[in-house]
Amino acid sequence: MKKAMKQSKLIAILNGISIFSLILMAILLLVYANVDKQLTENNENRFNLTYNANRFMNGSAYLTNEVRAYAATGDQAHYDNYWNEINTLKNRDQGVAAMQEIGITAEEQNMIDEMSSLSNELVPLEENAMDNVQAGRLQEAVDYVYGTDYSSSIAQINSIKEQFLSALDARTMEEIKALELRLTLVRILIYAALILVGVLQLVVMSVTRRRILHPIIAVRDQMGEISGGNLSAEFPLDADTSEIGMLVASIHETKKELKNYIKDIDSKLAQMAEGNMDLTIDTDYRGEFLPIQNALTQILDSLNHALLRINQTANKVSDESEQMASDAQILSSGAAEQASAIQELSANIQSLSGQVSSTSQDADNARKASMDSAMQLNACSKKMEELTSAMADISESSMKINGIIKTIEDISFQTNILAINASVEAARAGTYGKGFAVVADEVQGLATKSSVAAKDITKLIASSLELVQHGTTLSGDTTDALAVGVAGSQSTAELIQKIADSAQKQALSLEQLTNGVEQISDVVQTNTATAEKSASSASALHKQAEELRQSVQKFRLRRH
Repeated sequence: MKKAMKQSKLIAILNGISIFSLILMAILLLVYANVDKQLTENNENRFNLTYNANRFMNGSAYLTNEVRAYAATGDQAHYDNYWNEINTLKNRDQGVAAMQEIGITAEEQNMIDEMSSLSNELVPLEENAMDNVQAGRLQEAVDYVYGTDYSSSIAQINSIKEQFLSALDARTMEEIKALELRLTLVRILIYAALILVGVLQLVVMSVTRRRILHPIIAVRDQMGEISGGNLSAEFPLDADTSEIGMLVASIHETKKELKNYIKDIDSKLAQMAEGNMDLTIDTDYRGEFLPIQNALTQILDSLNHALLRINQTANKVSDESEQMASDAQILSSGAAEQASAIQELSANIQSLSGQVSSTSQDADNARKASMDSAMQLNACSKKMEELTSAMADISESSMKINGIIKTIEDISFQTNILAINASVEAARAGTYGKGFAVVADEVQGLATKSSVAAKDITKLIASSLELVQHGTTLSGDTTDALAVGVAGSQSTAELIQKIADSAQKQALSLEQLTNGVEQISDVVQTNTATAEKSASSASALHKQAEELRQSVQKFRLRRH
């Protein structure tokens, strides 16, 4: 087996180089962030130094402008502004303090000190000018602040100011450019590290694909062929001392062993197929294949034992099958007779079931008709009760009419008396009472007719009352009879309901009995067919037993 670097060692080396490159890139990123932060701080410091330098210089110029304006105009506002800057705002002092806090060089500090000294020398001149203004001597005040000494000092201060700003700007710009150069250098190094990491990744990918992935894919394909039962597939990889090389060696060894096992099993099975059972498993099976060797040995032992017993049993089966055929023929004849009897019984039960079903249907129709009759009788009973109530109302109304007729008779009697009195009075009146006498006669005639009509009506009402009373009695009797009829109808409906329920149960029982008989008929027919098949099978079994005995005798068994 040839020597080769292990894949685990190769991967460890490549990963170590990649990790080193990543750490280097991380360090460069930190340096880049630090330099970028310093550059940002220097830009801010440059701005703040310039701002505070201008604040210092603008404070000095502001004092000069205010004192000159005060000397020229005498305006108190300029005086107040001057002292507000000196005592309150203090832009010069605060600007110097801020620049010192940020950081300035000794040369820049000397310039500031020189400008402060010159400014301080101007203070007495400014104070004298303001005193002259307050004393009303404006011209003398103007001479102080616009004089040669004052103007010379101002010119010197402006010259130093320009030098200070130029030196400050040059120094801060130089620091910023140096930081920008460092930042560019670090950026270049980061790009170089990124390129290195990319190249290393390409190398790792190439090595991994060539030394690991391709062999693994070949091993996967070879294992797929083995799992599919193809042990003759080409496997181009050679064994070596690496992990994958050792795996390749194992696959080659596995294929070799499997081929040996398959060759031995094929040889043994071929001899067994030819009838040679006098064999032994002499190949040495290893590991998980040892159960196959044991199984083959057990199969041979079992087949020898089984075939020996089959040979012994075949003779017995041949003898018994002949007797079975005779018995099966007798059973087939008896089953045929049972099938005929069961079919006749099934036909009779089906006829009876149809009759009971018809009776059940008729009972159900009678139950429905009885229920309808009961409902109609109940309705008639309710109507008769209403008729009885109406007859009672008519009788009560007739009694009231009788009282009204009595009143009419009284009125007729009074009218007759009134007519007689009117006739008497008309006779007394003589000629003047003739017309009234005619009216009295007519009224008396009407009274007489009313009395006769009232008597006739009384007779009619009396006759009607007798008829109403007779009708009330008849309606009561009819209502009682209908109540008895309703009760009888309800009893009849209940009896018919019970008959219908009983008929339905009988129909259901007969249906179940019919199904049972049909099932028995099917079973008997099946038994008949089975008996016929058994008779045929018993005859065929006898022939097959002979053939089995002859076939078993072809095997060469071990001698016991």
